[in-house]
Amino acid sequence: MAVDITQMRKGLLEFCVLAQLEGEPRYGYELVQRLGEVDGMLTSEGTIYPLLARLHREGLVAVERRPTTSAGPPRKYYRLSAPGHRALTSFRREWATLRTAIDRTLQGGAR
Repeated sequence: MAVDITQMRKGLLEFCVLAQLEGEPRYGYELVQRLGEVDGMLTSEGTIYPLLARLHREGLVAVERRPTTSAGPPRKYYRLSAPGHRALTSFRREWATLRTAIDRTLQGGAR
């Protein structure tokens, strides 16, 4: 049985994106770059932009257009909304519990 790590990453990616937006607004390509710097979090623009659109539709992120310093079109900056912050807080709590349970199980016992 092969482990499909891609599906595991896909399920967790939205919370990693929310965490990246917690401190300050960011634009899509910046998120791709920042997540790409984290070992094991390879992602692409083709993954991030649809995810950001869904998070926006769900009200977890807000969008602000800002002019660029170059001659290009304005950039969309994404920031964490209040519901997004609550979702991230809830995920962190659940993730800590789940991570501990999995670690214990993988170490040979579920105590």
